Amino acid sequence: FLAENAMLGEECEKHGIKLIGPKGSVIEAMGSKIESKKLMQSAGVPVVPGTAKGITELDEAVDIAESIGYPVIVKASAGGGGIGMRTVYEEDELVRAIESTQSVAASAFGDSTIYIDKYVKKPKHIEFTILADEH
Repeated sequence: FLAENAMLGEECEKHGIKLIGPKGSVIEAMGSKIESKKLMQSAGVPVVPGTAKGITELDEAVDIAESIGYPVIVKASAGGGGIGMRTVYEEDELVRAIESTQSVAASAFGDSTIYIDKYVKKPKHIEFTILADEH
């Protein structure tokens, strides 16, 4: 979606065009699930236990999953719509889930960065839309 592209907001700002929507920097911050999670934590918003950075090493993933407890969910940082998400119930499933999510994320989003969260069974999706002017 063009409305979710940070470049649109940045170009509008650069050329003095008023955009009805978030600034490019806001879209950029919220486009990465890892960065948006950090932003929410810094604002005091409770988040699901999990990683606060992208995972690059399998040993790190195993340690994180053990520390938060199974089941966990492996997600693409740049993802959306549930694309590439894999639920992992035991350690022996973790490698396959990570490889699968990285592959799907790279193909779908051009970014193979992943993270792990505690799996929440039957979660409630709550979203807030906030409208504000420049004041």
